[in-house]
Amino acid sequence: MHLPPVTRLRGWWRRLTPSRQDRFAVLAPLAAVFLFLAAIVAVFGYLRLEEIDREQEAVKRDVEYTQQRLRLRLLERQEQLMRVAREISNRELDPDDFLARAEGMINQYPELQGLTWIDDRRRIKAHFSTASLSPNQLRSVGTTLKAGDTENTYNLTRELQQPIYAQRAAAPDTQAVLQLHIPLSERVRFSGVLLAEYSVDGLFRYGVPAEVSARYAVSFHDANGGLLAGISIPPRNPATSLLPWASPANIYEVPVSPVGNGLVIRAQAYRTSLGVIGSGLFWLVITLSVMTAWMLIANWRHTRRRMQAQQALVSETSFRRAMENSMLTGMRALDLQGRITYVNAAFCQMTGWNESDLVGRTAPFPYWPDADRAALKSGLEDELAGKTTAGGIQVRVKRRDGTLFDARLYVSPLIDARGTQTGWMTSMTDITEPNRIREQLSASHERFTTVLEALDASISVAPLGSDELLFANKLYRLWFGTLAGGHLQLGAQAGVPTTTPSDESLDDVDAFAGMPTTMLPEREAESAEVYLDELGKWLEVRTRYLSWVDGRLAQMVIATDITARRLAEEQSAAQTERAQTASRLITMGEMASSVAHELNQPLTAINNYCNGMVSRIKAQQISEEDLLGALEKTAKQAQRAGQIIQRIRSFVKRSEPNRSLSEIAGMVDEAVELVDIELRRRNVRLTHYVAPRMPSLLVDPILIEQVLVNLLRNAAESVDAAQRPTPQRSVKLRVAPAQVDGKPVIEFTVMDSGKGLAPEVLARLYEAFYSTKADGMGIGLSLCRSIVESHLGRMKAENLYNGAEVTGCCFSFWIPIAESQPPKAQLRHKQPRTPG
Repeated sequence: MHLPPVTRLRGWWRRLTPSRQDRFAVLAPLAAVFLFLAAIVAVFGYLRLEEIDREQEAVKRDVEYTQQRLRLRLLERQEQLMRVAREISNRELDPDDFLARAEGMINQYPELQGLTWIDDRRRIKAHFSTASLSPNQLRSVGTTLKAGDTENTYNLTRELQQPIYAQRAAAPDTQAVLQLHIPLSERVRFSGVLLAEYSVDGLFRYGVPAEVSARYAVSFHDANGGLLAGISIPPRNPATSLLPWASPANIYEVPVSPVGNGLVIRAQAYRTSLGVIGSGLFWLVITLSVMTAWMLIANWRHTRRRMQAQQALVSETSFRRAMENSMLTGMRALDLQGRITYVNAAFCQMTGWNESDLVGRTAPFPYWPDADRAALKSGLEDELAGKTTAGGIQVRVKRRDGTLFDARLYVSPLIDARGTQTGWMTSMTDITEPNRIREQLSASHERFTTVLEALDASISVAPLGSDELLFANKLYRLWFGTLAGGHLQLGAQAGVPTTTPSDESLDDVDAFAGMPTTMLPEREAESAEVYLDELGKWLEVRTRYLSWVDGRLAQMVIATDITARRLAEEQSAAQTERAQTASRLITMGEMASSVAHELNQPLTAINNYCNGMVSRIKAQQISEEDLLGALEKTAKQAQRAGQIIQRIRSFVKRSEPNRSLSEIAGMVDEAVELVDIELRRRNVRLTHYVAPRMPSLLVDPILIEQVLVNLLRNAAESVDAAQRPTPQRSVKLRVAPAQVDGKPVIEFTVMDSGKGLAPEVLARLYEAFYSTKADGMGIGLSLCRSIVESHLGRMKAENLYNGAEVTGCCFSFWIPIAESQPPKAQLRHKQPRTPG
């Protein structure tokens, strides 16, 4: 029987194995891809050949256009030169007029390099040329034309009696020249030649159109192919020319009329239009074809992996089924109508019923005890309605042989892969043995309770989220009775979180059932001290979570009477307060010394201002405006003295200074102005530098100024005591940002040119009441360091060396930059004072 080809092909396909079907399914698209690639390459080659033909036509057209331009230009110059020749033949031009005419033509036509008038005896009667000609190309008037110098062309012109073009080859030191010989005739008698010389480079420069030279490499060649002018592109690499997208050399040449073969114009395209596009298209087709083939192969491999994944899924399903059958926990699935759809082997083993006996059954189920059917049916209705308990429910289950056992059921929704609930999953655990153990533990409970009753601490245990009191010893019942109110009160006052009691039945277990007590936060086991007004006692309350005997998570509260200990602590606190009062009285003595030391600076400034005003008033050299300014500064220093007293008083009390965001430049100007008179009195030069655009500091500006003033005055006294010469009596103050431990700070540095500090002085530098001055109190640097440290800064001192010689001392301290700053309007601005 003859079958159609399609039927035979379908039969052959079905007889193949799946692996061979996969191979053929991949090979057929691959063959189609390669055929498509071959077709694309063929089309690309045809289009490329067409494009090459169009390019060659364009080159030919442009070269012939250029040749016509050059021809017209040469013919136009030839006509003008022939008119000059006729005028010479008619004796209308003498040599002087000829020179003038030649000069005009050469200036007008830059390709002309020279004009020469030669008589019939080859003598040069007149000659004019450009200055660019080499000495070998110049001709002198009156000399005879050299042999070989255009002699052949001269004789040919005399014989033919018509213009003749000739190519004169370029010597190593000369340029290529195109010569035009025009015969001169006087009454039909040959009387000489008018020789015109063109620069081939000039013809190229002024004769070739700019648009042609921009697209092609245009060049002039002689009859032997030698390059006369222009640009020549070297030949391409033969290996590169074999590439599919490579274009052949697009060259076209034509002789320039009326010169003939002696001058050939050649043009070669720089690049073809498909140079980049062709290669890109070629590689695009190759890439797409390779990607298609790769995707087909990848799809085949993906199909193989998918089959392997399906086989692995079957194995995994079988493995999970084996796991379910080996579980000791019974599993039961119900649909939304309450019909059993699945039970595992453990469930069947617990109840004694087979899977076929249970699957498809509805309530009442055969494993329900007859006495509990009403309660179990009500529980099943709640379960189907979604009223499940997270802690599970305890029920009795009847085996097939009629025996009963205790079980705990946990119910959860059964969700399919699409997220839709299809029923309820129930896990059942046999708790018969735990119940037996619980009964055994109840016997030991009484013995343990006897011990707890004798403790001198209140102990109570209650489940979380319930007001049920699980255990309370004798002291708890004596204090709070038999209710859980005291337990909850102690936990609440101790700061332990409690849950709201629920209406769950006694069989319910809280949501934390089964959680290990070691998983609870450590802070919940800490103790707290509370005072109960009802008892009039201080109690130390300690809490701990534990797992109760029925699996519920419970809280144990232990309260110990610490009233006696609290009384002892209060007495100790009173003693400490009296000791602090005595310490403040001792500090008052330090404050008096500090005030005396720090007030000496503003009072000295007041004294200097007053002495200056008295001196200028006696000399009658002060105006009312200057006097008013000096009095204002004096009053300001007096106000400053009051501020110093207030700030130092607050600082001695160890309270936080009155800090605000202050500008650094203002604080530095205030300090410099205060010490300026002292420095000038000691003949010490002060130079200070404040880095620009520094942020404001969150400081007490008065205290920071006092630190700067103290350091600057100490530096001036050190320089004065060293008796340095005048050029070396200097103090430098520098304020700039820095980095300390990776944090931004502002560093203040004071350097002097004194004798430095001795090692024993450095060891006791910040010690209170230690001073190297005869009249010093020894609290300045100690107070400065305290001020800096109160601003979270640090101070240090070191000597400056020049080799082994001490050349001065450097005190520096830094203040951290405030992390947050208020708007500009809230910044504390200080205007610098003008020295008076």
